[in-house]
Order: sequence, then structure tokens, then C-alpha cells
Amino acid sequence: MPTTPNSIITPQAIKSATAACTTANTTYSSSPTNTQVLITAGANGARVTRISAIPLENVGDTQLQLFRDGDGTGAAKRFFNSAKMLAYTMAQTTAATPTEFAYSDLSPLFLASGEKVYAAIGQTKNITFNAEWADY
Repeated sequence: MPTTPNSIITPQAIKSATAACTTANTTYSSSPTNTQVLITAGANGARVTRISAIPLENVGDTQLQLFRDGDGTGAAKRFFNSAKMLAYTMAQTTAATPTEFAYSDLSPLFLASGEKVYAAIGQTKNITFNAEWADY
């Protein structure tokens, strides 16, 4: 969508996605292994208001990792945020609490046109990431 100078541009398309991570990433260079695409921003960029992760099995304390790919090609992914998922024993009688990254309506993550966010985990486990955003 073309933009008009000096005009407010509001989010146009509400989006959500999930990514399943099962194999650990231990590489923090621009070519990390075992990452999964979580978000792809639209043609005019995006405003991310929620990223969380939830375990699908028993987990020990593990690092949740986010990488940015500025041009959307996957050639250079930059580590930019992490959160710690606390140990949890999966049971039918307890709640598996999602681990939240600190994005919200008041503190969003802005992405450029076509930019991607990749998710990764620090231990080989089954963990699902969830993202909510709006494309401009």
C-alpha cells in the first residue's frame, strides 16, 4: 500500500502465527542453526504486540531466543532478545504457563518492510512460540 507523507498510517491487517521449535540452537552468530520463522512483516512493516512460548513437554530452565532478519532473505539473522522459560513438569492437572516476551500495545516491536523474526530454543525440547501483530 503506498503511503502519503505527513499522514497517519494505522495497522491494516491483524495477524498471528505460531512456530514449533524442537532442536536446540547454540549458535549466536549471524547464521544460527535450528531457527523457525515466526513473523514476516508486510510490505509497509509491522507492529508486534505479543510474542510468547509454551512448553509441550517437561522442560528444564531454557533460553528462548529471537533473531531479526532485516532484509527477509535469511542471510543474516541477528540475535536481539531472549527470555527464560522456567522448568515445568507437564501434567494434566497443572497449567502450562506461557513465557512472555515484553511486547505489548504500550511497548511494541516495530519491523521494517519484509523483515522476519525467527524463534529458537536453548535445549532440545518441544516448545511452541506464538506471535500477534498488525501489518501496516
